[in-house]
Amino acid sequence: MKVTVVGAGNVGATCADVLAYREIANEVVLVDIKEGFAEGKALDIWQKAPINLYDTRTVGVTNDYSRTADSDVVVITSGLPRKPGMSRDDLISTNAGIVKSVTENVVKHSPNAIIIVVSNPLDVMTYQAHLTSKLPRTRVMGMAGILDTARYRAFLAEALNVSPKDIQAVLMGGHGDTMVPLPRYTTVGGIPVTELIEEDKLNAIIERTKTGGGELVKLMGTSAWYAPGSAAAQMVEAIVRDQRRVFPVCVKLEGEYGIDGVYLGVPVILGKNGIEKVIELQLNDEEKQLLEDSRGHVKEVMDALDKMSANA
Repeated sequence: MKVTVVGAGNVGATCADVLAYREIANEVVLVDIKEGFAEGKALDIWQKAPINLYDTRTVGVTNDYSRTADSDVVVITSGLPRKPGMSRDDLISTNAGIVKSVTENVVKHSPNAIIIVVSNPLDVMTYQAHLTSKLPRTRVMGMAGILDTARYRAFLAEALNVSPKDIQAVLMGGHGDTMVPLPRYTTVGGIPVTELIEEDKLNAIIERTKTGGGELVKLMGTSAWYAPGSAAAQMVEAIVRDQRRVFPVCVKLEGEYGIDGVYLGVPVILGKNGIEKVIELQLNDEEKQLLEDSRGHVKEVMDALDKMSANA
């Protein structure tokens, strides 16, 4: 198995490191446009192999996509990270151009690859990669829901003073302030979370989850990387090992939840073919309205991208 990670910045390097450490692929190729950057990161990860006892070879290249040929999975993390005061949507024009160029190179050398997009604004960059690649929706997806649910579960574990391993949760919608956490589908060791925490505390955790990325940008001056990189690696693992795991993933909806042609986070089964199935939950009226609000926001940004592309 061969996995390529495009973008050797913090998120990409973390993803490559987790893939290597967990021996998810035989070879991990890191690609970056900055001379020597990917080579250095890949060499550093490889030199850790005798210490952490793994066999995965990590290789770095500067803008040479021929070295990525015949990758099974490609993770795209390229693009500018968020700076303080910058919304995800501010990134759209710059990052859309980067994702378009990267996707063209990926598909040229690995036409059978499954593509996972991590670049922001996530939902719209997934749309861009899908437009450019012309691949089926099952093979082009965005990583957001795993990261968002991880934040949600981490905050809950802290509040309840329990292991994060025992918390399961589902989030839907766009990545960012309009995401839709579903307390009804949140459990702790199988127990509904609503039986273990007061409503006001749960609502505060949900609000913190929605702005979880922004909280880290304020603290560090740049976007997070440990959790996003690990989340992308978890998706790669589910595909490479055909685990058929149930994850919230950004995918083009084609009638599910009454939505057509918009890229939103929904629960799916992830396996060797990419998205094996989109799971359609029975949402109540309040949840449907929140998802509709999220759809509207993502569609606005998709329309903005379409206008930029038309005027380019």
